[in-house]
Amino acid sequence: MDELGARAAALVARHPRHARLRRVGTSRAGTPLLLLSVGHGSRQALVVAGPHANEPVGGATVLRLAERALADPRLTEGADATWNLLLCADPDGLRRNEGWLSGPYTLGRYARNFFRPGFLEQPEWLPNGPDHPALPETRALLALQDKLRPFLHCSLHGVDVGGGFVELTHDLPGLAQRIAHAAARLGIPRELGAYDTLYWPGLGPAVYRIPPPRRGDLTAAITEAAVESTWCHPRRYGTVTAVVEAPMWGVDAVADGSPPADRDAVLRSVSRTLRQDTRRLHRALARIRPRLATVPDAAHLLAPVDDYLLVCPRLADAWDPDTDDGSGRSLPPMSTAHLVALRLAGRRLSLRTAGLLHQLVTRAGEDPAGVLPELDRLVDEGCADYRDGCAARWIPVSRQVEYQTRVVLAAFELAVRRSSAGSRSGEPGWGSEAAVPMHRE
Repeated sequence: MDELGARAAALVARHPRHARLRRVGTSRAGTPLLLLSVGHGSRQALVVAGPHANEPVGGATVLRLAERALADPRLTEGADATWNLLLCADPDGLRRNEGWLSGPYTLGRYARNFFRPGFLEQPEWLPNGPDHPALPETRALLALQDKLRPFLHCSLHGVDVGGGFVELTHDLPGLAQRIAHAAARLGIPRELGAYDTLYWPGLGPAVYRIPPPRRGDLTAAITEAAVESTWCHPRRYGTVTAVVEAPMWGVDAVADGSPPADRDAVLRSVSRTLRQDTRRLHRALARIRPRLATVPDAAHLLAPVDDYLLVCPRLADAWDPDTDDGSGRSLPPMSTAHLVALRLAGRRLSLRTAGLLHQLVTRAGEDPAGVLPELDRLVDEGCADYRDGCAARWIPVSRQVEYQTRVVLAAFELAVRRSSAGSRSGEPGWGSEAAVPMHRE
């Protein structure tokens, strides 16, 4: 996190006429939320890195976007545009992932050092609507959207295991072809049946349309984003929001659009495995919870654990062809890619929960309940399934960043074309102030 701010400040020092760095808010722990702006155009583009704590690639991407915008006037003066790059929306959460960020990048190291806050502590969500944002990070992001009124808003995410895809509030014709080209050049699998978008309309291969928010209970909100969010908030300004997902470990089978040989058998297996893992995790949590009163920060680790264990049974029922989950909704037509995505998602929930419980026990300094061996087995089984069963392969950070950069630049070009010549976003001259001296932060 500190490196992001230092690199942004160094870039501004090299280009003081064209780049500015300012503090636009403060996190819950007092960390500055820093916005790097490049260019002086009246069209505003807003790019948000780090909305999810375990997805760090966006921080490197915004720095690369700043460098590209400074090197290519077509991205600023030529488009009458200013690039506004939020270095990290959840810096406190990012710091909690530093146990794996320095490498080596193995699935086991990632799982045992993973952190992502509970659903209600994630900056992009608005579970109580935009008039009642609970988090200071959320308020800062909403204020940016309302002041800039961007023509394009990109939220940079990272898929831990799977493939790349994009979610849009408005169609950008031609984006799917640009994604396909970038993915092929960089060896990034495209996710043709993403778990996040299982019930969402497609706009092209690996491009999905974000549906309007709707009322739903907490479990529906967690699994389907069926709540208001900062993705949809700037629609009132005609903003196109693009959620850009780049994978850390790639699985080529997520790009297999062929019909599955036996859909129901795969679904039964995925549901059965998720139920078995959930029972093991519940037993471990029951033995751990009474001993956590003295563990520092236990509440922040327990919140996502409780969320995941709430969601798991619902998903197992929704995916099982022999179970009525009570929703009255059947699964959509499914390709091999969809089934692989569900397999990855089920394991993801188990691995995350086991990893968080593992941290709780190790932070306690002892294991009187004797659960560490079981948690290690759960982590090792999940990692082996990813590695050996799904052929997951690490994608170098440089390629993750370049892929995400190319997708954002493609969305920018298409959104510029979409915006009318007489339409301008934001306030005249906004963001033209001098850089924030980093020593004052």
